[in-house]
Amino acid sequence: MGPDSIPGLVAVVGVTLVTLAIGTWGLRFSRTTSDFFVASRTVRPGLNATAIGGEYLSAASFLGIAGLLVVGGAQMLWYPVGWTAGYLLLLVLVAAPLRRSGAYTLPDFAEARLGSRTVRAACSLLVVAIGWLYLIPQFEGAGITLRTATGAPEWAGPVVVGAVVLANVTSGGMRSVTFVQAFQYWLKLTALLVPAAVLLAVWWGDGRPGAATTGAEAWSVPVAGSGSVGLYTTYSLMLGLFLGTMGLPHVVVRYYTNPDGRAARRTTVVVLALLGLFYLWPPVYAALGRVYGASILAEGRSDVLVLELPRLMVGGVGGDVLTGLVTAGAFAAFLSTASGLAIAVAGVITQDATSRLVGERRGGGVTAFRLAAVVAVTVPVLTALAVRDVGVAQAVSQAFSVAASTFAPLLVLGIWWRRLTDVGALAGLAAGGLGAGSAAVLTLAGVAPAGWAGALLAQPAAWSVPLAAAVMVVASLATRDREPGHAGRFLVRLHTPESLDPAAR
Repeated sequence: MGPDSIPGLVAVVGVTLVTLAIGTWGLRFSRTTSDFFVASRTVRPGLNATAIGGEYLSAASFLGIAGLLVVGGAQMLWYPVGWTAGYLLLLVLVAAPLRRSGAYTLPDFAEARLGSRTVRAACSLLVVAIGWLYLIPQFEGAGITLRTATGAPEWAGPVVVGAVVLANVTSGGMRSVTFVQAFQYWLKLTALLVPAAVLLAVWWGDGRPGAATTGAEAWSVPVAGSGSVGLYTTYSLMLGLFLGTMGLPHVVVRYYTNPDGRAARRTTVVVLALLGLFYLWPPVYAALGRVYGASILAEGRSDVLVLELPRLMVGGVGGDVLTGLVTAGAFAAFLSTASGLAIAVAGVITQDATSRLVGERRGGGVTAFRLAAVVAVTVPVLTALAVRDVGVAQAVSQAFSVAASTFAPLLVLGIWWRRLTDVGALAGLAAGGLGAGSAAVLTLAGVAPAGWAGALLAQPAAWSVPLAAAVMVVASLATRDREPGHAGRFLVRLHTPESLDPAAR
């Protein structure tokens, strides 16, 4: 480990210690099962929005966007646009009704809406599958980042991140993680904004040089190239990102922590502002990377552009300080996203598996939750160690597609359509889950046929989402006799403001 790795090591150790300190401090507020699952539904919009920003802005946002932009050009801005615009759909269609449902998890909502344990079980399996599909690239990316920043072996990243996440999640559950994620949002924003300001000043002092012409043609092509296949891929990606946000378990679970439906809507508005503020800065690194990062691009290492650009532009101690700051932000990105996913997966495993093992006489929900958290974190850590080169951006994109093809239609129809039945929901979840899930498995396994077949596998949302929604509607209409008798009352509860119905709180 050479001198160049010292800033990265200091940053990683510092973020880890602060994260553990905040999580331990949050433990004093966590006493009940409700504290661990949903922070007793007392998180106010400002704090909740900041925590959502902390967990949602993963390394794909912190490191990936700049790398995509510097290689693929301005068309890659569709990624942050899609990740942000998904919250508009949440605001309009889901946020307030979901909070008024009184559920703890997505399977809770499905069972309450449809009165079916079978639908609940299917949703539980999907939450775990999507959560682990999203967690694996977080741990793999942590290994790459830690190796780049400190020279540590690649296995160290998943182990360190997994251990810190497990310590925070098991110590105080959702209430502790809320404080941690709120801190990590501001850390990530600062870690991008401050170096960007310094680097822009350096660029200005250098006479504002222009970008190299090599690769400039990439700034005029669609996300996946020209032609009908590229156009399909772009639109399918957008649909997956828009609707996938709505169905991601770690995003949805945070809305259960708001005091009421109005607070859930206000949370979403603040989230949009926070995400917009964050996404102003990755394009700055991409633009500067095209001027100063020729060596990084020549080596095909655009994914570490944000980490290495400060040292390329600023020499000496100043470059080391800026490098340490962006490394701290990147490491915080892994910790915050992994914590949110672990909470979501652990909550589902607790209710449907571990609580039956420990029983109420041995600590009830809290003991079961801690055991479930161990399972939720350990499995993807071991998978990340065993399976290398999964592809962070690719795996995250597939997780969005699976979420968009399953939970998005279930939530929209469950909240806005009275005639949804348990058979319809199961059929739609199976169609969307098997369709998008099979595409994800084949894509991550390296199956990449040319032309339309490859595009349909790599970005399935454009066909898997309509398929799932259509199957849900047709199967529900074919089983009208199974429409839940309480559906009308339940929908009234979802759509009645708390000011008119205090019982909905």
